[in-house]
Amino acid sequence: MHLHPAIRVASLSATVALALTSCQSDRSPPASPDRAALPTMERVAVNANRCWFKSGDPTFEPYRLAPELNSFSGRPRILAVPRNSPESRPVLVVQAEGSPARLDAFGPLMDGASGDRIRRDVLKWASGTSGC
Repeated sequence: MHLHPAIRVASLSATVALALTSCQSDRSPPASPDRAALPTMERVAVNANRCWFKSGDPTFEPYRLAPELNSFSGRPRILAVPRNSPESRPVLVVQAEGSPARLDAFGPLMDGASGDRIRRDVLKWASGTSGC
């Protein structure tokens, strides 16, 4: 089978381009996390549960996590409540509202030394970084 020289060059160019494309790795930038209130609080809840409540952290040992992510008020939140009295007033409330999420944290655990660490952890997790 004989091909016209212009067709052979075009065919060869397409084959080379395809081969080069298939060898390249996908270098697309990492996806940024969804900044709306619910996905932000979902990230915070997962990390808080792992890093604060399930890790044996002495600050959070007397408490347990009470997530309230399906909020009809548009403010998904997590609560730290006394472990043996979950119906009691929370000692920590972390909530978000809007898109991008505006975060708020309050309660007795925000007072004193633990407040700065809680604030740093929540901001880190809200931004998409995980880890304790």
